[in-house]
Amino acid sequence: MSIRVEMEKRLQEAFAPTELEVVDDSNSHIGHAGHDGSGESHFNVRIRAAAFAGQNRVQQHRAVHRALGDIVPRIHALALDIGSV
Repeated sequence: MSIRVEMEKRLQEAFAPTELEVVDDSNSHIGHAGHDGSGESHFNVRIRAAAFAGQNRVQQHRAVHRALGDIVPRIHALALDIGSV
């Protein structure tokens, strides 16, 4: 299973989002630090879920990182766009 698909699955299970987009942006970083040529190193995530209501940005990011678990150390960069519904 690709990292992108694994991320989508974990985020769906953890937050039941109304909107979820996980984009592998690794090709935009060819030649930069953290890109070893194998891909799946840089990701952009846009997620909207009721679970984020009342949480500040730090709490939201921590919740996403917890849900992704062991995926986070396996990638170089993770850009998050998080919101509640």
